[in-house]
Amino acid sequence: MNKGTVVVTGTSTGIGESTAANLVANGFRVFGGVRRTEDGTRLRSCLGKAFTPLIMDVTDGDTIAANVAEVETALGNATLNGLVNNAGIAIGGPTVLLPLDDFRHQLEVNLLGALAVTQAFLPLLGTDRARTGDPGRIINVSSVSGKRAMPFMAPYSASKHALEAVSESLRCELMLFGIDVIIVAPGIVATPIWKKAQDIATTPYENSEYAPALSRLLAYVLDIGPRGDPPERIARVIFEALTKPSPKTRYAPVRGKFKNWILPTLLPKRYIDRKIARGLGLVK
Repeated sequence: MNKGTVVVTGTSTGIGESTAANLVANGFRVFGGVRRTEDGTRLRSCLGKAFTPLIMDVTDGDTIAANVAEVETALGNATLNGLVNNAGIAIGGPTVLLPLDDFRHQLEVNLLGALAVTQAFLPLLGTDRARTGDPGRIINVSSVSGKRAMPFMAPYSASKHALEAVSESLRCELMLFGIDVIIVAPGIVATPIWKKAQDIATTPYENSEYAPALSRLLAYVLDIGPRGDPPERIARVIFEALTKPSPKTRYAPVRGKFKNWILPTLLPKRYIDRKIARGLGLVK
């Protein structure tokens, strides 16, 4: 039985792929955003007819509009039950040396891309009052970086801080239409992105004073990343946020939550800063 229809962006791998699989297994029809045709073909083969790939670039308004039209045709006059804004990238480097175009691109994808997709699908979610059915929900996938920023990750952290701010505003604004907005902010998740981490280009900064600290951070990431939460756990949280009658406004599934989330919020900020800086060799 089709329990409803959900659009999920960034389903090629990781959290997005696991979310699509979880929703299909629970009886939902899923439209999943992918960048490459071959990824869509693979997912369709694995998940069956309940999954429809959408070739989507969240920075391209024309492709987003085409995706909306395709979903609208499938829905008829019904509302879209959910939109999961999961697509994103991570750009890092010393903030004082980072090219501003790189920073802009980070915000264009993670923040403005999510907003563009949200605005485009809002009529299907229920701002078009002519549609039948209950209003849908919006799930914005953030990160622990949406509350805390690490050295050399300012662009990514800024994009997630901003995404949470937009989510807070939207949740109140969309009460007019009964559309809920929920944040899911995981910690480190074991996804294929960590296999690519070793290819991070540190060359532009190898002659800067930040080079040793960048190498330490990369070594840490390569060690801890593959040991993070399985994406299936985050998919289950997203499913709860989409289906629970009275969901939280923000979910923070973080492995070792007391040590990695609660304790750092209780300790003095200067103490945390110094501890991180010493670990990276940023304190002389």
